[in-house]
Amino acid sequence: MPTLLHLDSSAVVDGSVSREVTAAYREAWLAANPGGTVVHRDLAVDPLPHIDVHGIAGTFLPAEARTDEQASAVALREEIMVELETADAVLIGTPMYNFTIPSTLKAWLDHVILMGRTAGEAPSAKGTPVTVVAARGGSYAPGAPREPFEFVTTYLEKVLTGMLGLEVDFIVPEFTLAPSVPAMADFVGHAVESKAKALELAARRGGEVGALAAV
Repeated sequence: MPTLLHLDSSAVVDGSVSREVTAAYREAWLAANPGGTVVHRDLAVDPLPHIDVHGIAGTFLPAEARTDEQASAVALREEIMVELETADAVLIGTPMYNFTIPSTLKAWLDHVILMGRTAGEAPSAKGTPVTVVAARGGSYAPGAPREPFEFVTTYLEKVLTGMLGLEVDFIVPEFTLAPSVPAMADFVGHAVESKAKALELAARRGGEVGALAAV
């Protein structure tokens, strides 16, 4: 049966827009695949350790030559890479923190990217569709004053396509802080409209990708 790898990284569990939108995608994907499997990693609630020397050096040693620390670190990387390699679709929810992705999502990327296997000339998950829900408190859209500070979609597009060979699609709800920040009151309408559009796109995309996986 088809498998969806679902990653959430917002530190906010209740009230997170990125989580709400990924949930809409997931629901639609499961509707298209009633017997499908969802592998969910909540990188904020259960964060991965940042990659260290054991996970880096151990990867390039034969199993019998690894220390216990290296063996444990390599086993974690293997688990994460296999989850990506066996997924029929990937769903990533990320907010913008200080112009870029949360460190928890960066930790996942550091574990999953391995040149010569998941990355490089023939990445092992090449062509897998990935949908990224990239929420942000304000607007960093083309033409916005803060467009040059947008390092979420610009970074993820490069690493997910250029290194992992995935087929990436972005859903971007904006102005998520407007309802709770008095200084952004003028943008509440934009926030409501952007969120509604994101939910609609997520449901449509989840259904479309789910239907392809069900074939």
